[in-house]
Amino acid sequence: MRSELVVDVKPTDITTALLEDGRLVSLQKESRDASYAVGNLYLAKVKKIMPGLNAAFVNVGYSKDAFLHYLDLGSQFKTIADYVHSVRENAGRKPQSISKIQLQQGTDKHGTVSDVLTQGMELIVQVAKEPISTKGPRLTTEITFTGRFLVLTPFNDKISISQKIKDHAERTRLRKLIESIKPKNFGVIVRTSAESKRAIELNTELKVLIKSWEDAINKIRTATPPSLIYEEESRAVGEIRDIFNPDFESIHVNDAEVYDQIHHYVSLIAPDREEIVKLYADEMPIFDKFGITRQIKSSFGKTVSFKSGAYIIIESTEALHVIDVN
Repeated sequence: MRSELVVDVKPTDITTALLEDGRLVSLQKESRDASYAVGNLYLAKVKKIMPGLNAAFVNVGYSKDAFLHYLDLGSQFKTIADYVHSVRENAGRKPQSISKIQLQQGTDKHGTVSDVLTQGMELIVQVAKEPISTKGPRLTTEITFTGRFLVLTPFNDKISISQKIKDHAERTRLRKLIESIKPKNFGVIVRTSAESKRAIELNTELKVLIKSWEDAINKIRTATPPSLIYEEESRAVGEIRDIFNPDFESIHVNDAEVYDQIHHYVSLIAPDREEIVKLYADEMPIFDKFGITRQIKSSFGKTVSFKSGAYIIIESTEALHVIDVN
């Protein structure tokens, strides 16, 4: 079976189509408004403490201050706060690896925000929920870096395996493998897609995620809050991360910037397959070129055809829907 991905990039959205032998089997459309997207990391500053809400409003550069609740600080907030302060104070030196620091006692779950935060305090925060209407983003200090197979959690030593991986032997294999390759003070969540994957694949991705963390920490040395220090992968790369298969014959993209992002991602996770990413530059719309527009239109028509040759006709009336099976 010949599998292809076709990515149509427009000013307002990105649409990804998965084709199998030229037949459209999946279509995903996402907005390109990535401002303050979930997963983005900021060096931020506490603007106002709200004891009544047990929360704080934090300036991340958005028009509305972001919201950080005490329970979203995480168990290792004191360790994180001290580490950020140390990196900022010693900006002229290379940041110390968190593998060499001692994790402090966990934050009291029943404490108050005034116990740990002060107005003007600088901290690393991650967007947990995008802005909605008049509300600013919701934040967390429990930082994660998401990959295709793994999720990296700094300041944590726990290894978690997806509950969807049922085979006991495979769960044991994955746990032992991650224990052997992960650095100290980094937690790892093993996603369902990691099942049966080779050690080299998981190790390569883990190194990429750790590099993302190190790059973010290097940025906070001289950054002025509020500053974006790590941007979550673009919507197109995020989608491809979850559905990418080395068996894909080609990935066609009609935008140079998004092409570079996808090409870079594929070169990291499958260096021997980076040539499958191709920049589409013809004048004809990319979905027209690959027959996707026609298939989309036919999908919303009255007749739905199946591979076997059968088809159904759907008719709607005021009282009911009629489905004729042929």
